[in-house]
Amino acid sequence: MQKEIDYVSEHDIEVHDLANQIQKNVLDMETGMRGYVITGNDGYLEPYNLAGRSWLDNYNKLHSLLIDNSRQQRNLEEMKPLILSWVTNTGEYVINAKKANNTAALDKHFSENTGKKITDQLRTQLDSFLANEKKITTERTKLLNQSNMNLKITLYTIILLVTVITIATAIILSNSIVKTIKQVVKAIMSITDSEVDLTTRIKVNTRDETQELAEAMNRLLSNLEKQSWVQKSMTDIATMYQGITEIKELAQAFITKLAPLLHATYGVVYLRKSDAGGGTYYVKVAGYALADEENAAASFRLGEGLIGQAALDKRIFLTDKLPKEHLKVTSGLGASSPRNLLIAPILVDDRVEAVIEFAALQPFRARHLTLLDMLQDKFGSAITSVAGRMEVERLLGESQILTEELQAQSEELQAQSEELQMQQEQLRITNEFLEEKNKFAEQRAAELKIAKDELEDYSLKLKLSSQYKTDFLANMSHELRTPLNSILILSQMLMENNAEMDRSEVEEYARVVHTSGGDLLRLIDDILDLSKVEAGKIEILIDEVNVTEIPQLLKNTFDPVAAKKNLTFNVLTDPDVPAVILTDGQRLQQILKNLLSNAFKFTEQGSVKVQIALADREKAAELLGIQTDELILAISVTDTGIGIPSDKQQIIFDAFQQVDGTTNRQYGGTGLGLSISREFTRLLGGAIDVESELDKGSTFTLYIPSKREPAYQGRDLHQALKEVAATRDGTTREQEGTTEKAEWPANERTVAVCSGTRTMAEYSDGHSEVTYSDKRTEIGYSGEYTEAEDLDEYTEAEMSDKQLFKGKKVLLVEDDGRNIYALVTALESRGVIVQVAKNGKRAIEMLQAYADYDLIFMDIMMPVMGGYEAMKVIRHDLGLETLPIIALTAKAMKGERDKCLEAGASDYIMKPLNIDQLFSLMRVWLTEQVEQD
Repeated sequence: MQKEIDYVSEHDIEVHDLANQIQKNVLDMETGMRGYVITGNDGYLEPYNLAGRSWLDNYNKLHSLLIDNSRQQRNLEEMKPLILSWVTNTGEYVINAKKANNTAALDKHFSENTGKKITDQLRTQLDSFLANEKKITTERTKLLNQSNMNLKITLYTIILLVTVITIATAIILSNSIVKTIKQVVKAIMSITDSEVDLTTRIKVNTRDETQELAEAMNRLLSNLEKQSWVQKSMTDIATMYQGITEIKELAQAFITKLAPLLHATYGVVYLRKSDAGGGTYYVKVAGYALADEENAAASFRLGEGLIGQAALDKRIFLTDKLPKEHLKVTSGLGASSPRNLLIAPILVDDRVEAVIEFAALQPFRARHLTLLDMLQDKFGSAITSVAGRMEVERLLGESQILTEELQAQSEELQAQSEELQMQQEQLRITNEFLEEKNKFAEQRAAELKIAKDELEDYSLKLKLSSQYKTDFLANMSHELRTPLNSILILSQMLMENNAEMDRSEVEEYARVVHTSGGDLLRLIDDILDLSKVEAGKIEILIDEVNVTEIPQLLKNTFDPVAAKKNLTFNVLTDPDVPAVILTDGQRLQQILKNLLSNAFKFTEQGSVKVQIALADREKAAELLGIQTDELILAISVTDTGIGIPSDKQQIIFDAFQQVDGTTNRQYGGTGLGLSISREFTRLLGGAIDVESELDKGSTFTLYIPSKREPAYQGRDLHQALKEVAATRDGTTREQEGTTEKAEWPANERTVAVCSGTRTMAEYSDGHSEVTYSDKRTEIGYSGEYTEAEDLDEYTEAEMSDKQLFKGKKVLLVEDDGRNIYALVTALESRGVIVQVAKNGKRAIEMLQAYADYDLIFMDIMMPVMGGYEAMKVIRHDLGLETLPIIALTAKAMKGERDKCLEAGASDYIMKPLNIDQLFSLMRVWLTEQVEQD
């Protein structure tokens, strides 16, 4: 019977594991092959080759284990040709075609779906195979239970036989022990008549051979009970693993099943993780009967506490004298203190993959430790198997999602940019129209003076609105182009130099791209929210909102922010606040998150506090402009930040406006958060009040009524604007025979030196580049261009990039870390020596100490000192009039190029940067420097 139990718990589980491993090998080969075809990166062939070497070993092991089941062997043998066929006709064929760059063969192969048909057939056969094995395991378990029943029947038969012999012997030996023997016989007969209950024990009061017989029988029953319990528990837990594909689900199912078996009142599972530095720590993933989550450690490292020491020593810790205050186990009637603690590491290949901890009111028994010891290998193998499958599925899912998100973000950004440009043009036309109306009004008679004054006032407001939106567009251009610049440069470098990069560089590039993409998405979401509000497209959905959940939601979102900035963050709720109100929960959360985001952004030290209370009736009526008996909540957000001047406390709620709206402001942002919050509050029928004192902090109070119909109103900001045809500035080109003419905007300069087919490139800032196959050079100004002499007669000498860039010293003045990382990486790849200054003031200090730079890249919008002021100081105060300065700016405003040149820039390039255009511009100015030298 023991051999049968071992066979079920070891053989069958190993068969399931090997079958799952073969399935994983096939999936690894298919994933590696597809990754190599998509990227051409040889790193994707590593899992393919490893799986190709492993699957046959797993197959042979599985085949040998099925020697007693010819039907399953035949089912397994039918899979082998399919795997071999896929490896030969799909895997190797596709990889070889990719290495040979045979695109036609790859397209034909994937269009015919040959490999997919094989993998689908193989997956079907593997699922059928596993289903048969599960059925076989179930049947063996039933046979095992029947064997157990037969054993008990045999045991009872032996007991009955022993009883008869004992009675006969007792009659022969002595009448003095008849009474005791009858008691023993009665106890044995009661065991025989019971329904297979191994917990029954024989009780005797004599001290003779009968007592020894009873004690021996009791020990036999105890051992059988222990072994039966351990094996049955092992079988139940092993069967539970089947069909689980998620690691947290596996851990939760394990702890939920095992804790009652150990008579534990508390249990928790920690799984191994690795941090960025390669260190090991363990994270809580599942628990049993956890009453106080805060007292249960979320994670620990090796050697940290008893649980960390158990993981470090790789041994079981058992404690039976816990202090009462260590842990409380609660129920509906009260709380108790467990006094017994059991900590056990789960080992896989001598590595601790998980640690489990149990607490119990009663001491843990020997059979509990035996069961836990036997489960270590099985549970560890299940963890590694499920984790492997999850990792493969996660990588495939992330790859698909990232591709879709980047495409969607690109389309949304383009549409939003076009819409903002149209709005700016419409505002310009409106301002021009109003200026004409003002001129006409000045010619009117005195009786129209009142109307004239009103028009002038209205004109002034529109001009201010236009200026605010102009500033917003400049700041928004910077906010959008800064992360977009990092994405474009790093993605291009990944595309061009992937084979030369190590994994850490690729991961860092990908992290920066991901972070920048997230910043772009948040900016776009803010713009789209405001556009929907202004267009009347926001719908308010009134439903029950659980107020008691709001504190935890806010804590979960902003606790990490508070910890990072070392700020105190509290959310307090008055006891008389109702548990449920009627409003739009999603919009309420967005308003609170906007208010808290501002509070944390402008608070460097101190605290941020949220207070949820019932609103004062008189104050609410004053702000809302109505008398109502409805319940109104007052949710205040208080910070100890920089505060808001009294003259700025109302305009901050207007769209596109901030306390500091300049381009070189210290704090970033678009100025849309409070505007969106105010509009959402209006739609909910509420109001926002602000109280603030400069340098002491601010309090924003949100008044939200309950059970109020949504105030849905559409607004059209452009009803008064006429439709205008968009004009397009740029370059015109005419060709008559062999003659070409090109027109440049005034003071625009173009230099292009190339060889190859004659081409013309047009850029959005109005300049053009023309290249000739005979290596001629053109310099173009306003009007028709003029051709220079042949290159051999011209004063620019050709030199390779390597000769031109290597050893050149460049000063990069930029405050954005992502742009610094991208530009430094790109420039250093060409041999350029780069030094970085985070603002204009630091750049001037570095030039005063060391002025031997070949070129300066100057960002325009920076804190402390912006690019315009810095370039003026470099040119006039430092006297560096010939040092090339290339302005880098994300501001796409009209006249920005002239403004940069007037401030002292030698040339101008817009963000997001085209790296090839950047290097082309460097060639022009570095070559000019070489010629001057």
